Amino acid sequence: MTALRTRQPTGRVPWPLILIEGGEKSGKSWACAQFSTSPRIGQMYWLDLGEGAADEYGAIPGAKYLVIEHDGTWAQIQGAVDAVKAEAARAAAAGEPPVVLVIDSMTAEWELLKDLASDKALRRHELRVRKYNAKPLGPDEEPKISMDLWNDINSRHRKLMTAVMTFPGIVLLTARGKEVAALDEAGKPIEKKRDYRVEGHKTLGFDVSCWIRLDRTKPGTVIGVRSVHVGIRPGYDDPIELARDWSIENIVFDTLQCAPAEAHTRDLVALQPAEPDDNRPVSGPPANRPVSGPPAALSAAATGLLDDLRQATDETGLRRIWNAAGEATREGRISPAELEHVRGQWRIRKEQLIPSNPATEQMHKKIHVLCKEAGLDDRDTRLLFLSDVTGREIDTQRRLSFDEGKAVIDRLEAAVAQSNPPADQEGQAA
Repeated sequence: MTALRTRQPTGRVPWPLILIEGGEKSGKSWACAQFSTSPRIGQMYWLDLGEGAADEYGAIPGAKYLVIEHDGTWAQIQGAVDAVKAEAARAAAAGEPPVVLVIDSMTAEWELLKDLASDKALRRHELRVRKYNAKPLGPDEEPKISMDLWNDINSRHRKLMTAVMTFPGIVLLTARGKEVAALDEAGKPIEKKRDYRVEGHKTLGFDVSCWIRLDRTKPGTVIGVRSVHVGIRPGYDDPIELARDWSIENIVFDTLQCAPAEAHTRDLVALQPAEPDDNRPVSGPPANRPVSGPPAALSAAATGLLDDLRQATDETGLRRIWNAAGEATREGRISPAELEHVRGQWRIRKEQLIPSNPATEQMHKKIHVLCKEAGLDDRDTRLLFLSDVTGREIDTQRRLSFDEGKAVIDRLEAAVAQSNPPADQEGQAA
């Protein structure tokens, strides 16, 4: 029986995570840049994603922030957030004014992730066309994004949001919002009825601690806030109208009453979907498997990889972390010693999530050998073959059930036998 552990709530105000959304030219980016003039904050870092306002707003009198340079790839975007988070932790530990991170905008972030999924779906379909004579897409057709691709981009978004939700400083997120046609349960437009929608991931409003909406034609409003100092009861209280001279500085330090000396990061404990096996230790290296201890001091990149590893729940997540560790080493963001430590912990996590089974391992080895003999050396081609045999999308061989694996082996053995007939049959054919 697990011992119950409890503690008293601290009552401390956490570091704020603020969403500022609204229509075009409603002042979202301006409000963020103006906040940089506050003497109550430390260094502000601005991550511009598809908005292009960072340079121009640097001309606001007293504005002081650093623009983060990146090449538009997800790896650099996530890496930049992790690096700023590490700097914010250092500043907080040193008692310095809080670091501020601006991400402008989360609308562009979600569009980037959807584009990544769409691009992968298109490449998969083009491979099917080349290898299996599938029907090409029409000029107005879009490739179908499979569930594993949706899971992948949702996992990436969750990783970014976890980083900002546990940021030891102040985070400002912008997003676009607009009125759209209201839909009924069947997805059809409702005549003369409009709804408001924030353009971004559907959980964005849930994750932030304060939600501000700006408008070009009327005063802005605080839609929702998680605070004991100011409350908006859904269904009872109207959104709070912002004063003409409102500022993010006033929201953070006066309305939310964030005190840098006492503020804390959100206490997010990663949920563990894998149940522990009573016959196997929950933590620690598998038997007879040497794992090196951690280097004296881990870099921010290595710490981020270990955080991701603790949150991994399936083989897809594990594979992404393994590849990310290799990429970080090649780019010099983590040392070879850190790589060895991360991959040692990776093997432990894999053993926790995917316990080894001798029969299953033998099956996968046989499939691997037969695929080579059948000429299925290319990974994408091999996965398409597995999907064809099983009748469902297979993004990794490890997702095969034991019965599916047996069916794949039967098909491969038949294909190998057909391509390599016995000598007497070859003579008869000649």
